[in-house]
Amino acid sequence: MSRGGGLRTYVLTRVLLAIPTVFILVTMVFLLMRVAPGDPITAALGAKLPAKELEKRKKEAGYDRPIADQYVEYLGQVVTLDLGESVTDNRSVKSIIVENGSATLELTLAAFSITLLVGIPIGLLAGRFRDGPIDVGGRLFAIVIYAFPVFFLGFLAQLLASKVGWPTSGRASPIVDFDLDKISYFYVLDSLIAGDWNAFWDVLQHLFLPALVLGLTISGVMIRLVRVNLMQTLRGDYVEAARARGISERRVVINHAFRNALVPVITVAGLQFAILLSGAVLTEETFNWPGIGSELIRYLDERDYIAVQGIVVVFAIAVVFVSLLIDLVNAFIDPRVRYR
Repeated sequence: MSRGGGLRTYVLTRVLLAIPTVFILVTMVFLLMRVAPGDPITAALGAKLPAKELEKRKKEAGYDRPIADQYVEYLGQVVTLDLGESVTDNRSVKSIIVENGSATLELTLAAFSITLLVGIPIGLLAGRFRDGPIDVGGRLFAIVIYAFPVFFLGFLAQLLASKVGWPTSGRASPIVDFDLDKISYFYVLDSLIAGDWNAFWDVLQHLFLPALVLGLTISGVMIRLVRVNLMQTLRGDYVEAARARGISERRVVINHAFRNALVPVITVAGLQFAILLSGAVLTEETFNWPGIGSELIRYLDERDYIAVQGIVVVFAIAVVFVSLLIDLVNAFIDPRVRYR
């Protein structure tokens, strides 16, 4: 089979496999929410409303119907992206995803950029100069930074930042947050669209500290991964052949060894991105960042299962999508990855 044909088969197969994966995850979320004691209306509002009002609301929400009927309706809501409204504050789950999810995604993208900017160069240098001072320093940094709990590192960063007057909480200053025209709900992008450079600088200042803390924590994994894979590829015969042809060591490392070390790096980097996206809760809590993780914690505390169900479903679909994207990128980079 040709390279193009094999690639098309691989892409189609992975996309088709993603569909039942999402279906299984969505079904599991539905069943887990139904296994919880009581129903979402009673769990969230049982102590606030009289019994007649509770029964009325449960009937309106369809919780008096058979579980099979609820499941069919639920699948229809997922397909149409209508995940209902939260019980406690009547916000649509879609608005929660758009507003708070954009905050989490903006933080994740910034943190992931820092992870790559720190992890890849240090990992390259550590692998290239194995057992030297750079390697020892790089490995020590990776171990220490990864061992730090993210909330503890966040508190240290806040203490240092407060001494120089750097913002330590929120997405923007109150006046900027109020005046900013929220088109995409990505504050950096919205401030650029508005052409408001003061707001842009204010938003960047608020974004930098939580992104730095979260990005540095994950960079420890990236450093060790790049280092190990680069050392393995540097021992390959094709690398020795490139050196024998007189190619400079810099080109050997970058163009030959590192390129072949990219496949496992991309795989783990993609998984780390998914972890950042779904695991930024502690960072959001530490820096009072109004992301979807913070909202999930709040709705769990209030036992608002409808909101929790919708948020978890979106997280699950996002992880599946990231995994699919990783596989497709690997297929384009590595011609050995094919379905026959």
